[in-house]
Amino acid sequence: MITPNRTEWQIRCAFNAFCKRVLKNAAIDIYKERRRQQSKETTFSDLTLVEANQLYSVDDYGEGNIEDFQIADKKITTELLAEAMHTLPEDKRNLILLYYFLHLSDEEISQQLNVPRRTVHYRRTSALKRLKRFLEEPADEWDE
Repeated sequence: MITPNRTEWQIRCAFNAFCKRVLKNAAIDIYKERRRQQSKETTFSDLTLVEANQLYSVDDYGEGNIEDFQIADKKITTELLAEAMHTLPEDKRNLILLYYFLHLSDEEISQQLNVPRRTVHYRRTSALKRLKRFLEEPADEWDE
């Protein structure tokens, strides 16, 4: 086995000591930073009610907050849209809600409802045609 000469050994020891010192100082910096962050943090249980209420917001989509739609001289209100949805059979209404409001694909809906994917597509398109037909007639009658 080849043994290194004395200067190579000293260089290795010095480099080893340097690496250990760098790692130790990095660990000390991490612990200091963590303590600094913890001193500025507050647990949720320590917050006052006013402070806790500032952490979130609530969107209110109740009646009156959603505007009516004016499309090609046709006024479509939220009430009219809700009424149109209620004219659909329950299975088609649920399908429309799953597709447009929960953003599920036809494949995901077919798995959830245990029907073929093609059936989901057919029911969705027929429901949309029915909604269109319903909305076109009453929307022409509105003169507000």
